[in-house]
Amino acid sequence: MNTWKVWVKGLVAAAIGGASSSVTVVLADPDHFNFSAGLKKLGAVTAMGALVAVAAYLQKSPLPQT
Repeated sequence: MNTWKVWVKGLVAAAIGGASSSVTVVLADPDHFNFSAGLKKLGAVTAMGALVAVAAYLQKSPLPQT
């Protein structure tokens, strides 16, 4: 399989995994992080989780060589 395809799939998987950590925040504090009242806060937590996971992925798997 193409190394770029594998790398991009890993990057997307890391982002999805990091974003899914926001579910924990919803369970821990549903009054402030929910889909109705706290959508901005929930979005920020989701984006930060994805960003941290992508950064960790890039640390372990930098751009592939061609």
